[in-house]
Amino acid sequence: MTEIYPPTERTTATRNRKKMAYDRAKAHAILDEAFDCAVGFVVDGEPRVLPNLHVRLDDTLYLHGSSGGRMGLSARGEGIPLCVSVTLLDGLVYARSQFNHSANYRSVVVHGDARLVTDEAEKARVLTAIAEKIGPGRAADSRPGDRRELAQTSVLALPLVEVSVRERTGGVIDEPEDMDLPYWAGVLPLRTVAGPPVAEPGVTQAPPAYLPGSPSAWQTPVVLEGRHVRLEPLTPGHAPALFEALDDEEVWKHIPFPRPSGPDGLAADIAGVLRGQWLGSRSGWAQVDPVTGEVMGMTTYHDIDTDLKAVGIGHTMLGRRWWRTGVNTEAKLLLLERAFDVLGAERVFWYTDIRNERSQRAIARLGASRDGVIRRQRLRPDGTWRDTVLFAMTADEWPAAAQRLRDRMEA
Repeated sequence: MTEIYPPTERTTATRNRKKMAYDRAKAHAILDEAFDCAVGFVVDGEPRVLPNLHVRLDDTLYLHGSSGGRMGLSARGEGIPLCVSVTLLDGLVYARSQFNHSANYRSVVVHGDARLVTDEAEKARVLTAIAEKIGPGRAADSRPGDRRELAQTSVLALPLVEVSVRERTGGVIDEPEDMDLPYWAGVLPLRTVAGPPVAEPGVTQAPPAYLPGSPSAWQTPVVLEGRHVRLEPLTPGHAPALFEALDDEEVWKHIPFPRPSGPDGLAADIAGVLRGQWLGSRSGWAQVDPVTGEVMGMTTYHDIDTDLKAVGIGHTMLGRRWWRTGVNTEAKLLLLERAFDVLGAERVFWYTDIRNERSQRAIARLGASRDGVIRRQRLRPDGTWRDTVLFAMTADEWPAAAQRLRDRMEA
């Protein structure tokens, strides 16, 4: 049987009652999905509405604020009457008549008397829960508040007793006489999408996987350990050592973007990889000496297609000191093992400049087949058009290629 919040005078609809519900689980789901709410209260006879962060723990809604703010100050003593509203907008409804335009949404309204949380253990539990709500794992990955900060923070507890859910779903509701009007009608779905994280200056770590909107395993690099190379997730912190390893004209001879003049240029390139990673098209690694920890180069997955289970390996640069040492072969083996054996890829492919015969020979030695040439595929840094050679390996070809590569590494 569905658990409900008993309707009260304040939560009973006076019109459009079919949109109203009191389902406890549905109310909890909406409160948990939303990051923010609007809090209404009265100060000196005047209404106030403030945006706020909230978190639900069991049947209590907790609100975060400043101990010096009007709401926090007013809650001292016997508490403060509040009305809290949360709305998730799911779509805009375009009808043939302006009167019938509407929106699809899910909303919760809570009435009640909120108390000021004074118990230190309860307050710490709530603040930890707020940190976890914006990213599971964030509480352990950040400094908790000290005594001064906690004294400046107020937490209000609002029991979930008077709760109502209002929602609209579905399509257009037009008047019968409007059905033949020559106007477009329909629903424009809306959703909240997290964009690529923008790191603060000086931050060297990669964006953590717990951020909302984090990419799938295809776009999330993990540490891959070999005897000659360790592949670790590429971060802005690799830029200085990476620039030193790659500061060689021969390394950049066939790279399709200009050679950077300093570490900042490589940091910008790494930022581009991380943006692509968050948008679902790329995943990047630094190539590191597993014994000394020295950065030797970088490599990426690119043009990731999770529907067709295809991924490219490229944007690979290795310092000349490590050419013909087994590093490149083992790095490719690690990436191929992850693609085929872990992610279930059906096809792995490579792009390379038609002038780069050394790269073409290296890719062919991996067991990939030359599938053709894409003419005028992109511009080179000097402004000339690049014809690109396409190599590929399929899941059917992988077992034999894997055995040959492992035998080469053993030798």
